[in-house]
Amino acid sequence: MGDKANAHPGAAGRATAADQPASVRNVVLVGHSGSGKTTLVEALALTAGAVNRAGRVEDGGTVSDYDEIEHRQQRSVQLSLVPVEWDGIKVNLLDTPGYADFVGELRAGLRAADAALFVVSASDGVDGSTRMVWEECAAVGMPRAIVVTHLEAARADYEEMTRICAEAFGGDDPDAVLPLYLPLHGPQGPDGHAPVTGLIGLLSQKLFEYSTGERKESEPGEDQLPEIDEARNRLIEGIIAESEDETLMDRYLGGEQVDVKTLIEDLERAVARGTFFPVLAAAPAADGARQGLGTVEVLELLTRGFPTPLEREAPRVTTVDGKPRELKLCDPDGPLVAEVVKTASDPYVGRVSLVRVFSGTLRPDETVHVSGHGLEDRGHEDHDVDERIGALSAPFGKQQRQLSHCIAGDLACVAKLSRAETGDTLSAKDDPLLMEAWQMPDPLLPLAIQAHSKADEDKLSQGLSRLVAEDPTMRLEQNQSTHQVVLWCLGEAHADVALERLRSRYGVQVDLVPHKVSLRETFADRSAGRGRHVKQSGGHGQYAICEIEVEPLPGGSGIEFVDKVVGGAVPRQFIPSVEKGIRAQAARGVAAGHPLVDIRVTLLDGKAHSVDSSDAAFQTAGALALREAAGDAKIHLLEPVAEVSVLVGDDYVGAVMSDLSGRRGRVLGTEQTSGNRTLIKAEVPEIEIGRYSVDLRSLSHGTARFSRSYARHEPMPQQIAERIREEARDA
Repeated sequence: MGDKANAHPGAAGRATAADQPASVRNVVLVGHSGSGKTTLVEALALTAGAVNRAGRVEDGGTVSDYDEIEHRQQRSVQLSLVPVEWDGIKVNLLDTPGYADFVGELRAGLRAADAALFVVSASDGVDGSTRMVWEECAAVGMPRAIVVTHLEAARADYEEMTRICAEAFGGDDPDAVLPLYLPLHGPQGPDGHAPVTGLIGLLSQKLFEYSTGERKESEPGEDQLPEIDEARNRLIEGIIAESEDETLMDRYLGGEQVDVKTLIEDLERAVARGTFFPVLAAAPAADGARQGLGTVEVLELLTRGFPTPLEREAPRVTTVDGKPRELKLCDPDGPLVAEVVKTASDPYVGRVSLVRVFSGTLRPDETVHVSGHGLEDRGHEDHDVDERIGALSAPFGKQQRQLSHCIAGDLACVAKLSRAETGDTLSAKDDPLLMEAWQMPDPLLPLAIQAHSKADEDKLSQGLSRLVAEDPTMRLEQNQSTHQVVLWCLGEAHADVALERLRSRYGVQVDLVPHKVSLRETFADRSAGRGRHVKQSGGHGQYAICEIEVEPLPGGSGIEFVDKVVGGAVPRQFIPSVEKGIRAQAARGVAAGHPLVDIRVTLLDGKAHSVDSSDAAFQTAGALALREAAGDAKIHLLEPVAEVSVLVGDDYVGAVMSDLSGRRGRVLGTEQTSGNRTLIKAEVPEIEIGRYSVDLRSLSHGTARFSRSYARHEPMPQQIAERIREEARDA
């Protein structure tokens, strides 16, 4: 890094198994959809010699687009790993989707990486969601750098973009976000646009020309030096401010010339510590060219400035019964601790797990212990099982390069782990351990589905279970109240991919049906009812009469049954029968087919026959009595109300609060938080927020987040309740 000479092609190429953690760099690429992350990964791989000039992997396949769905959607929908080698260092490039629906894939990439490369389009700028991810990385001290892409765009302005990056990412210290290079422009074209053909190194004061397709170094002309002086001086001061040598700044300001080698060493240390964030530029190679603009500089940054796995704090690990376990930092000879960061199904080799090894060494064909956290609320089972793993490989597009081992700090694909799911821990079978769970976003868009045919119905359960095993940001719900199968997703694109995978990968066709919320019914006032079930049609008859009184109770009380029969009017053995019939009718509902709750039912009187009375007869009488009482009473329809917390930028607070009010929401209060954001708390009927995840994203330009939790059921407005009753009658 820092304008060092180009690495020789002989030291580059296809990555193999690493032999020591110090020779590994794990880097996640972050940026909004369309910023050029995947294109940058391809350009870096091409420069590193891992692909041929057509952008194809040397042994076949493509660099990206492993999933055919990505071809159809024309965007990345999943995390992908591209390992390359540069100057003797293995670099695991983790390409993440930029679309918000696939934030789970981004979180998996952040979990597996030790540093982040933020990719920003020179023509589009920095969006709110990218800023939020930067803040997340800052909170955990992850080292970061920025690469500006799309320099060829007509309205691209590299200098302006570096200023925007300093403002967006620098916080209180914009001088911690500075460019290492300035663009070198070629002759202006007929449209007045001067293309970027190379870079000017601010530290070395060298020119790096890429116009021929190969990086060529030269000296700048005398007329070019003055234009870089201001940017160079600011960069040097920014680096010195982060130097461990506290005397260096005074010496520099006193006129002492600081050696470039010293500056580069201080720069590399500051980047690795996560206190300085350099800005670089990159562009893909032209047709027939081998090296894209700035790709050598980016690879130098990744290999010389970004930290090794040895510099990452050891993860928190416990035994499977919860006892803390101390680990030596990234020790290949230590106890095995690895984590499944992604699970995918390959049509030819079955399930493939992308694994990051944090301690020990993983080898093919060994038996490991698989420990799961048990996200039962999302359809994931809790498990502690032993499994024999298959081959280890390094992925590259559709190809898998076999690995002999995977040491602590490295990443590999593992075949044949049939029980392991994303987020599970792999450890030695005789020393089972469990890593601390990582935070997953909650899926908040419900998708009610049903099998398209009988054949699909037979395969639906297995297909859904495999789907959620691969993607922990999905949640599978079998709603007992509405009798619906609901797949909860992060957004519409996430839902589209889920349905496409069900169809293409698991052969299951499903139909979407309207999502139902769990409504309830209750009595608004006191009422009485008489249930008479008397039948004499020859043979054994049926005879049961009961009289009840029903009164409403506070929310959450359920159904309370009270026996006040005197004189044996209803024989003791049939009183439980009356209660059973009442509870069965309450479960079926009395007005619109929704469960009846929060009432006290008092049995006052009744009649029985010595021969014709029975358990079944009194159950029927109890149900009839409750229905009659409901016919003479006002019945409230109760709807679930959610407590909603919305974290939104201050610019959108008014719009969000207005929107919540339009959804019959009650704002409970607001709270100012860091980063010019406000936390809004409100109570909103669940029927009004089925698509809130989609609508909020549109309303806030993707910068807001929300969470929801069930608060209670409360009476629905009469006009809405009547419409639902009419729909129930029509059905």
